[in-house]
Amino acid sequence: MGRDGLVFPLERRKAGLNRAVMKTTILAIESSCDETSASVVIDGKVINNVVATQSVHEQYGGVVPELASRAHQQHIVPVVDQTLKEAGVSKEDLSAVAFTRGPGLLGALLVGASFAKSFALGLDIPLIEVNHMQAHILAHFIDDPKPSFPFICLTVSGGHTQLVLVRDYLDMEVVGKTRDDAVGEAFDKTAKLLGLPYPGGPLIDKYAAEGDAKAFDFPLSDMPELDYSFSGIKTAILYFLRDNMRKDQDFIKNNLADICASVQATFIEMLMRKLRKAAKQYKVKEIAIAGGVSANSGLRKALEKASADYGWNVYVPDFQYCTDNAGMIAMAAHYKYLRGEFVGQDVSPMPRMAL
Repeated sequence: MGRDGLVFPLERRKAGLNRAVMKTTILAIESSCDETSASVVIDGKVINNVVATQSVHEQYGGVVPELASRAHQQHIVPVVDQTLKEAGVSKEDLSAVAFTRGPGLLGALLVGASFAKSFALGLDIPLIEVNHMQAHILAHFIDDPKPSFPFICLTVSGGHTQLVLVRDYLDMEVVGKTRDDAVGEAFDKTAKLLGLPYPGGPLIDKYAAEGDAKAFDFPLSDMPELDYSFSGIKTAILYFLRDNMRKDQDFIKNNLADICASVQATFIEMLMRKLRKAAKQYKVKEIAIAGGVSANSGLRKALEKASADYGWNVYVPDFQYCTDNAGMIAMAAHYKYLRGEFVGQDVSPMPRMAL
């Protein structure tokens, strides 16, 4: 069947069969936020991962959706062109085109979805939608070592904080999540309070390495079951800084490393408490982390310690697959292709797409 349920002409069907017999080659596109990325996966092996970053947001202290959309429009054609050339793949070699349907910024998602739909339509090949959060988890299957099923994945990024029970490649259940802010957002907003430039999360990690994590105490927010909340701790940090700066105008400057270390330790302990609880509740020792915050050195050290203490097998993707990238979209698309999960040209982005 072709797009919209129509039967492919005989020549098209033969060409598709020839491609299937030879290799399954998928072009994947990621444009959910402020990274324009494309990747090629051949028979389940990610060949490359091209990413164009957007520096325009730095002066605003956060991602500006309209500017992100415009930057995606500028980057997407050259990024796709470079990706295909690097992979040694022509348009005619493609078996399918995949794209991030959501969650993400609507305008940014529209750019990637529109390009993918047009590309698939022009080549008369299948179109695959991918859930961005599902792709973060499946990034663990790009390289070795790979987790065994079932496993718990702590997905932490600027927009999401989730505990996911992964039973199979496409069988996932969110068992815990943030009820307000994501931990990545909490890192960035704290950095802004400290006068650090955007993105501030990596800078907090950098300064924390030089500070004392026990220098200052912050309250640990707690929620029922396996859920998280980071809005209260952000407010506590705001009041802490305000009160201390009334006494000493240079308080932040004089204590930056210790503040960063203490804040980071608090965020990490909040994450680890629920992760430990989830691992015990579901009797799982295979533990993975995904998303941009998985690059945090403090979180990685906490997981290493937990691995030794509880006998966990811990998995962290290569750094390039932690932040937003098309390699993870390609990996997810590979498994969806094997199951024949394609969509028609009437598909549209879902900014609030659930896992």
